[in-house]
Amino acid sequence: MQKKRKAIIDSLKINSNDVGSSEVQIGLLSEKINNLTNHFEKNKNDKHSTKGLLMAVNQRKRLLDYLKNNNFESYKNILTKLKLRK
Repeated sequence: MQKKRKAIIDSLKINSNDVGSSEVQIGLLSEKINNLTNHFEKNKNDKHSTKGLLMAVNQRKRLLDYLKNNNFESYKNILTKLKLRK
């Protein structure tokens, strides 16, 4: 998990010290959403994790909206890198 997190940060960071930009946060939330989605395929009745999934999806949506309004070029790049929309 830690290696995967490091790889996501390295692929999306803006400069060498970047660990908290919107792009990195969107990438980490996307990984969390994918992991929870796989978890729900195995555990259909896990209602407690549903709240965590909804919170992660809404947080990612807010960050994407922020990026779209403030830096549209970066918004387009993050969508293609993470394959969120076509």
